[in-house]
Parts: sequence; structure tokens; C-alpha cells
Amino acid sequence: MTIDMPAEATSLVRRYYLYGGIYTLAASVIWGINTLFLLEAGLTIAEVFIANSAFSVGTVLFEIPTGVVADTIGRRISFLLSLVVLAATTLAYVGLAQVGGGLIAFSAVSVFMGLGFTFYSGAMEAWLVDGVRFLGYTGGLDQVFARSQTIGNAAMLMGTIGGGLIGQIDLSLPFIFRSGLLIVLFVLVMTGMQDLGFERRPIPLREVPAEATRIARTGIRFGWRQQSLRLLILATAAQFGFFAWAWYAWQPYFLELLGRDAVWVAGVVASLLALSMIIGNSIVEVVTRWCGRRTTLFLWSAGLFSAALIGVGVVNSFILAVALLFVAGLAMGVQMPVRQAFVHHVVPSEQRATVVSFDSMIAGGGGVLGQTGLGALSDQRGFSAGYIVGGLATLIAIPLLFAVRKRNDGADFFVGTDHEVAVCVQGLPAITGINSEAAAEVL
Repeated sequence: MTIDMPAEATSLVRRYYLYGGIYTLAASVIWGINTLFLLEAGLTIAEVFIANSAFSVGTVLFEIPTGVVADTIGRRISFLLSLVVLAATTLAYVGLAQVGGGLIAFSAVSVFMGLGFTFYSGAMEAWLVDGVRFLGYTGGLDQVFARSQTIGNAAMLMGTIGGGLIGQIDLSLPFIFRSGLLIVLFVLVMTGMQDLGFERRPIPLREVPAEATRIARTGIRFGWRQQSLRLLILATAAQFGFFAWAWYAWQPYFLELLGRDAVWVAGVVASLLALSMIIGNSIVEVVTRWCGRRTTLFLWSAGLFSAALIGVGVVNSFILAVALLFVAGLAMGVQMPVRQAFVHHVVPSEQRATVVSFDSMIAGGGGVLGQTGLGALSDQRGFSAGYIVGGLATLIAIPLLFAVRKRNDGADFFVGTDHEVAVCVQGLPAITGINSEAAAEVL
């Protein structure tokens, strides 16, 4: 690693990378072929996006309750529950395809698949942050999250390529493979993971609803009343509302542009998207070694993200569409780890998992609206219209991110910079002849 932390904290971070990498590998095996699988199972394209939006409904419904589980019973228990639920619902998808389950059945399972992911979302980040703080590390986590994203995207690259190749044989095989990997990970977590820096709070069963309500209210209140965090959450909801649809839409759309029904191509395109995110993560690792502000990266990446995905809808070429999707993935690869670090900089340990879950819940709400609305639009007007309209909608994020920047919160500055003036400004007057106040404006 490029950051200095105690040996025990480094070991914990490596386990975080391992668990997250395997989890993403398992999850991503179906990502390149999920839409094709549902179409083969008998759903129409509009019904596919309704079923996928049901997954987002599940994340909205369960993010806060599962965040409360992680903040009371423990992060490890929450992760184990995620593995069990996700493995079971993945196998249920296969069963429904075999018996000709319709839209309602697939949507119901998708809701509970969302439950599986919500048990994971806030818990693992909270486990990492609490653990490294407990073991004595007090520095920034941008590079840790960037490295985690890189490993996750490398796992996604392998998973999507592998899923595309396996799916060429039978589209149900990637789902079965995913469940097997999740079972392996369950064994690893059972034997190698423990909560550090977190004090479990066992409470009588009769007091569970009241305690859960108290923690949820506290977490939501903190997440919403902290103005910078609220603005960032809303900006992400606008972006994710579109990306949740775009993630599944490109599979049939790109095959349509290509003019061939080749399942393996979907896997290759998904792997290229993963590669673009890896490159974006690498950019973060370089940038965070220098002075600067997180909102600078937010704004640049948001602009690139919107422009690239609007372009996917404008062009009529498979190669150009893939290239633009690559640029969008690059922007997301820059934004995601920096955003994680910003959030954890301002959230206290007691509500960490709940606030992260609240954040994911709002993003999931955007996903429900985006997938339902753009799914109906693409069914009537085509995928290109969905990309153009959805891409334009994501431009809403830019003024929200500018508002975050204007607040000059401490979380906006990378470690090594001061709340008022970045450290590197101290050397600028001698080099450029400008004063420190002006240099601060440049940053």
C-alpha cells in the first residue's frame, strides 16, 4: 500500500479487499447477461426494467432496517445475512426461469435480492472504517477506497467476461456459479472476520423495534440535516437513477447496434466498463497524493459522466458507443472512492452503517424512478432516447455539487490540506507571485 498505517490495520484492509473482491466477483458474473436472461425467460423489455426496478425498491425498503442491524447486532452478522439471502434469491431466479415465472414472481424475488445487497452495503464500509480507527490509523481513506474499487472492478472484469462465456452455453449457469461463490465466501467470513472498534449492543427482543426506530431516526436526521451530505446524496440519486437503467439497457442496445446476437459480446463490453473504472480508481490514487479538493473531482467526473452517456444515445455506431461508455465508467471510477471518503469523514461511528444505508436508500429511490420511467420510454421510443433523456437528467447533479463546494467543509479537502487553505498554496506565492487567498480560490 502507498499509505502508512499500523501492520494490524493493513492486515484488516487486506481482508476487506479479499471479501469485497470475492463478493463483487460473485455478483458480477450475471451482470453482463442479466437482461438477456430475463428476456429469454419470457419477459418483455419493459417488464425486464420493471423487474430490475423492483430490485431498487428492495434497496429503498430495506436499506435503513439493515443498516440498523449492522449498527446494533454487528457488521459481521449483517454481511453473513447478505451472503445467505443473495445466494438464495439468485437460485430462485433460476427456478423461476425453469417454471416460466412471470413478471410478478421475478419482481418479488428481485425485491428480496435487493434485501441481500442492503445487508452488505453499509456494513462492510463501517467494518473497515471502525476497524482501522480502532487499530490506530487516523489518516485519509481515499486511497484505501480507491484500491478497493480497483480490486472490485478487476473482479467485475473477470466476472463479466466469465459470465458471458458461461452464459454462451446456458444463461442460467452464471447464476448457479454466483451462488457457489457466495457459499465459499460465507465460510471465509465465518472464520476470518470479527468486529473491531464496534461495541455490539444486545437488547431484549421486546425493545428491538424502539431501538431500531431510535437509531434510524438519528442516522436519517444526521444524514439529511448535514447540508453537504444532503446535497451529495441528492446529486448521486440523480446520477444513479439514470445509471441503474443504463447498466442494464446497454446489453440489448449494444447488440442491436452490433447487429449480432452474441452473448459473449455483452460480457466483453461489461469487462471494458470494469477496466475503465479501474483506470478511474488509479487516477484517484495519483491525485490524492497532491493537494486539492474532493469537489474538484466530483465536478469534472459528473460533467464527463453526463456528456458521455448522452453521447451513447446520439451515436449510431457500436464502436463509438462502447468508447463513450468507457469514458462514463472512467468518470464513475474517479468519483466513487472519493465520495465514500467524503461521507465517512463526516459520519460518526454509532450511525455509520445507518447513514450509509440511508444514502443508498435515496440512490435506490432514484433507481426506481429511472428504471421505470426510462424503461417505458425506451420501450416506446428506443434505447437511444432513453440515453439522451437520462443523460440530460444527470446534469442536475452539477449545481448540487457546486453547492457542496461553496460550503468549504473540512471533508472537501484531502488529507494534507487545511480547511481554509490547501497546504500546497503555501508554496504557490513564491512560484507564481499570487497571494494565498487567490491560490485558495484556484483550488
